[in-house]
Amino acid sequence: MGQPEEPQEAQEAQEADGGADELRVAYEPAAPAALQVARAATGDAEVDALLERLADADHLATDGHVEVYEDVHRGLRDALTALDARPGPPAPPASYHQSRS
Repeated sequence: MGQPEEPQEAQEAQEADGGADELRVAYEPAAPAALQVARAATGDAEVDALLERLADADHLATDGHVEVYEDVHRGLRDALTALDARPGPPAPPASYHQSRS
């Protein structure tokens, strides 16, 4: 007589698991690919360098994108904050009539 037969439930579980293993082996994530999104120059060297940094994400797996995006966002935010910190144009001089009062 041979080996004892496995119960029907055990056979079904093994077959189901074997199918899952085949699916797991067959699935491999795609390699990183460039999005090829055109970036136009802004004329501001600092901002243009930050926008070019976005291209770094094209060569990273998805979980690496966050670091690049946060870095660029921080840089752009700092550039905007620096604009607010610059002194504005001088106030126009008071007219002659206003100053003689």
